[in-house]
Amino acid sequence: MPMYRYRSWHALTGELLATDLPLSQVEFGSARNAAGDFSGRLEPRFAHLLPAQLDPGNTALTAERDDTLLWGGLLWRAEPEGAAYPIEASGWGSYLHRRHDVHGNLAGRGPYANADPCTVIRDVWAYAQTQPDGDLGVRVDTTTSTVKAGNTKEPYSIDWWDAPVLGDVVDDMTQLEGGPEWTEATDWSVGRPAGRIRLGWPRLGTRRTDLSFTSGINVGTTVPVTYDADTYAQVVIALGAGEGRNRRRAIEAVRNGRLRLEHVLEVPAEKGNDRLAARARTERTARQILGEVTEIQIIDHPAAPVGAWQVGDDVRVSLHDQWSDFDGWCRITGWTLRPPQGQEPERITLTLARADRYYYGS
Repeated sequence: MPMYRYRSWHALTGELLATDLPLSQVEFGSARNAAGDFSGRLEPRFAHLLPAQLDPGNTALTAERDDTLLWGGLLWRAEPEGAAYPIEASGWGSYLHRRHDVHGNLAGRGPYANADPCTVIRDVWAYAQTQPDGDLGVRVDTTTSTVKAGNTKEPYSIDWWDAPVLGDVVDDMTQLEGGPEWTEATDWSVGRPAGRIRLGWPRLGTRRTDLSFTSGINVGTTVPVTYDADTYAQVVIALGAGEGRNRRRAIEAVRNGRLRLEHVLEVPAEKGNDRLAARARTERTARQILGEVTEIQIIDHPAAPVGAWQVGDDVRVSLHDQWSDFDGWCRITGWTLRPPQGQEPERITLTLARADRYYYGS
């Protein structure tokens, strides 16, 4: 049985506060384009640890499995609830949703015209961490892309009078057509945990031919395969900028022997015909999927050991039971790990999406 250890650290100084927190009912995980999360409970007899070793808003938490660092983030809530003391933490990216741009354009780094959104994301973190008492030591990957944020006529501007949330700026960059993706990791640096923002472009992760998840081997339980035609379409009509006869339009259609179903995609700010066509193609690809596995529970197995897969990876999933007969490539969009609890074994849950829902243009 794997051994887990939870430690707490002073968020600013990196001072080790607790070497082995006595937490129960722990769950933690990571996600794509979002901060991960962590939850657990502290028994009342350990209330003396608060707030010296668990100070919300000023404490970093780490989770280790067999001495391998799996998760790190910031403690945000510790509040008694009946006979227990639940705590809640989130990944490093959650910090940006508690910070604002008070100078405008990230203290002169913007406004941005034809800027790489990866650069903007790095600028957001640099701005946040150069302010007094704001340095968490989070590093951002040096990934670059050919996507552009803003233009010379309409630059991407961050106005101080709106007190914009820094996390929203990062969200804007990932929501650009073909924009970068991100997730979190935690490494050791000079004896303390150091957060890392993994940037991926044109995608996070890769197709993993060395891993597989198969019924009867390393898949425990699964959410049944869903077949839902409410959002299905082989024809997407994308409507861009303009009005009346001058409105930009792109139609993406295929014939596949099924009843024709159509969907209208409204993109009123899109002025480029090529980009509008790309968005229509992406939407059509996503809407042409029937049969999807959204979640599976797995066990640690040589076919896919814990820690071998990452958010963003494509993995082969084969499910065969009384409800499911599925074999295809799925993308890992998040994971949650629940350590052993008493007689309950370790539980690992992967959230999935069909890999062919994603289109990565250049």
